[in-house]
Amino acid sequence: MTTMTPGMKLPPGGQPRLAAGRWRVDPAWSDALFTASVVGRPVRGRLPLSGGVLITEPIEDSTARLVARAAAVRTGSPVLDRLLAGPGFLDAGTFPEISFRSELLTWAPAGWRAAGHLQVKNAEYELACYLALHLGGTRPDGSPCILITSSWVIDSRWITRQWIPGLGRRIVMTCSCSLERDM
Repeated sequence: MTTMTPGMKLPPGGQPRLAAGRWRVDPAWSDALFTASVVGRPVRGRLPLSGGVLITEPIEDSTARLVARAAAVRTGSPVLDRLLAGPGFLDAGTFPEISFRSELLTWAPAGWRAAGHLQVKNAEYELACYLALHLGGTRPDGSPCILITSSWVIDSRWITRQWIPGLGRRIVMTCSCSLERDM
């Protein structure tokens, strides 16, 4: 059962749609999880996300921007975290942010789609993804939880041109963004 918050719409087909206006990505509840293959073993990690979404009418003029601080990468291994944030990989000292900026946001009965640019280390790459909007939960403080998730596959060469022994080319990312009205 989905509990609707004021301003939410469920059109025929049942896919939710955000009300027009500004939405803020809550960094306390938003992150990008990633998995990369290193020497045949999966390495999992996390980057916290911030940013915002502007929903307009028509929906195609809507925009979204997600930002991750490169130095905030966490894998559970402090040594690996320093290597990933260091000059040989993310180079967080020179390029402190990784961002996604949408150029097109569409909504159809089958769900949301976004197309835009992923910026990593001062280079931009075109990226398209499906978005899933989840409603009905609540945060610990009792406020409604609106969650948008998406999965992306990026090429490790977008992040580093250096040869890293055993690093696979595919990095799978799942982004979860908790939104709240930006008042």
